[in-house]
Amino acid sequence: MRLGLIGDVHAEDQKLRVVLDVLRAEAVDRTLCVGDLVDGPGDPNRAIALLGEAGVECVRGNHDRWLLEGSMRDLPDAHHARDLTPDSIASLKALPLTRAYDAPVGKLVLCHGVGENDMQELKPDERGYGISSKKELLALLFDVNVAWMVGGHTHRSMVRPFPRGGDKAPLVVVNPGTLLTGHDPCFAVMDIARRRVDFYDISDDLRVTPGSRAVL
Repeated sequence: MRLGLIGDVHAEDQKLRVVLDVLRAEAVDRTLCVGDLVDGPGDPNRAIALLGEAGVECVRGNHDRWLLEGSMRDLPDAHHARDLTPDSIASLKALPLTRAYDAPVGKLVLCHGVGENDMQELKPDERGYGISSKKELLALLFDVNVAWMVGGHTHRSMVRPFPRGGDKAPLVVVNPGTLLTGHDPCFAVMDIARRRVDFYDISDDLRVTPGSRAVL
C-alpha cells in the first residue's frame, strides 16, 4: 500500500493542485489529509473542492472546527462561514475526527493532532514528560494493533518511532508537514510495504523537489 500524505492545507489551493497532480502521477493507492483545510492565503472553496474531486480522505483539524464554531476568527488569514459555499460547509461538517485503516502490518490511524485531540502537539524533539503526559499518545501506544499514526497540527514534518518495550513493534508517527507558505511546505509518499516515507518540498513558484527520506 502506497499512500499520499498531505499535511495542514490552510487553503493553499495552488500548492494543493500541484501536490495532487504529483500524487496522481505516482499512482498512490490512497491519499490522506490531516485537515486544517481553511484559514490561509488561498481559496478555501477551491481547496475543499480539489480534495473532494480527487477522493482524498480527510479528517477535521482545529481550524476547521473553529470556523464551524465561529471561534478564533481574529486569527491572521482566518475565514468565516460567509466565505464558504454551502457545499464547502457541508464538507467540513462531514469530516470525522479520526479515520482508521487496516494495513498488512497493523492498523493506521489518521488524525489531526494526536488521536481525537485536535490540539495535541507532537514534535520531533519532544522527550520525557512532554511525551508521557500525552494521554492520547499513550492510548495509541497501549493498543498494539495500531502500527502507524499519521497526524499534523505542528507544521513540522516528522517520522518518529515510539517504542513499546519488549518484543512489541513500535508505534510509528508520521507528520507530512503543511502546505502553508513560509512553513517549509511539503508533502509525503508513504510506502508501507517498503517501510519508507519520502518527503517532497514545494517552492514558492510551485516546483516540487525530492526532500528527505525515512527508512524504518
